[in-house]
Amino acid sequence: MTVSAALMALLAGCNVLSGSDVRESAFQPSNNPITVDNVSRNDRLAKLAEAQHPRILATYGGEYSDARLERMVAKVVGKLTLVSDDPSQTYRITILNSPNVNAFALPGGYLYVTRGLLALANDSAELAAVIAHEMAHVTANHGLARQQKEAEEVLATRVVTDVLGGSANANAALVRGKLRMAQFSRNQELEADAFGIRMSGRAGFDPFAASRFLQSMASYSDFRTVTGAQDASLDFLASHPNAPQRIDLALRHARQFGAPGIGTLDRGSFLDGVDGLLFGDTPEEGFVRGTTFLHPKLGVSFTVPTGFIIDNSADAVTASGPGNIAIRFDGVSLDRRNKLTDYLRSGWVAGLDPASITATTIDGNDAATARASAEGWRFGITVIRAGDQVYRLLTAAPLDSTNLDAVAGAVSGSFKVLSAAEKAQLKPLRIRVVTVKAGETIGTLASRMVGVDRKMELFMLLNALPPGAGISAGDRVKIITDS
Repeated sequence: MTVSAALMALLAGCNVLSGSDVRESAFQPSNNPITVDNVSRNDRLAKLAEAQHPRILATYGGEYSDARLERMVAKVVGKLTLVSDDPSQTYRITILNSPNVNAFALPGGYLYVTRGLLALANDSAELAAVIAHEMAHVTANHGLARQQKEAEEVLATRVVTDVLGGSANANAALVRGKLRMAQFSRNQELEADAFGIRMSGRAGFDPFAASRFLQSMASYSDFRTVTGAQDASLDFLASHPNAPQRIDLALRHARQFGAPGIGTLDRGSFLDGVDGLLFGDTPEEGFVRGTTFLHPKLGVSFTVPTGFIIDNSADAVTASGPGNIAIRFDGVSLDRRNKLTDYLRSGWVAGLDPASITATTIDGNDAATARASAEGWRFGITVIRAGDQVYRLLTAAPLDSTNLDAVAGAVSGSFKVLSAAEKAQLKPLRIRVVTVKAGETIGTLASRMVGVDRKMELFMLLNALPPGAGISAGDRVKIITDS
């Protein structure tokens, strides 16, 4: 059993942070599509895709609204539609408010691109390559070919049963990994690569942009594997096969247009569009700043020891560190008349040691601690009442670990309720486009970034700079800041 599975096995019933709850009713299909026109009213596949639209939004944080960014994306899509092999096909593209790097298509012309992907791309040609790839799935009827394996009615029933569980509320954790309509076979992906490169090349964009961005996504995926940032299961590479051979194939298709250097990048327009783009988590999800998690809406924070990596996902905040130790943070609503010691005994903790339950205070708040063990793991449990919410900090370690008590104590002891001034100071991170001044270097620009780790490496990734590359005065580059 992995440490993550052990933490979940500890919980007999797990409610998540109220700030992370997702209700389908809170997300509605956009009434202001970015491009072209709505899909055909008579297209049964389009109607099926339309039914999934609110669930897509629920899974990926809703729709990201930014007029300047939308105009930039619309400009790219407009150029592509002019050279489409199917001029009758209309598209509806939505920018998703997710830090994950992803783009996908649903049958009938529904296209999606995340703000995380827009933050990683470096010019309009790279964005065109991604969008043309997704358009290719639509025009090649890949969705139809896949759905011929089962009746549409059966698929719709399965979506309702598997994803919603018969409930009207779309829980993002349940939707995760179940968006089968957005996944295609490897052959279909490679076909879409070739089609998309031809399409973007015909539109006048640099056809080599596809191979560059495939490499950028692979490098960023490796970077995130180390940092643990965001949820890789919602990324492009999780549902799109990627390998060096795929990049080589993209280069071969691009060479059919000529040597590198042909086609337009339209980088200035792209950078203008992404300047100010939200980067990373939203205030509704809370922020990770190094080894500290802070939630401005809930008004709480905690810190994990050095060497631990925090992952702020939709259903909980988790952290992993040396010695196969993991931490989970979430919250529940609990009647204030219920004692926290009684709550620990109420059955939600598997393998609880009742004799270990102790009432205490943390940062002036009522709290209780306990220990548990199950299936080769030991657990430290702390519950803290702050306002109307009860927060749970769970620490798991192997039975032979000698660090459980120290880690659990350090994490629970770091919990605090933020003051109004502290909450006001918390600001989301954003992409800012700056012009390199004389004397500035990659190192000095990377040092200006805030709220992120491994600044130099991330700066290189965000600006697609290969090892040994330099910058010159007058260049425009992306940095991350909270101002």
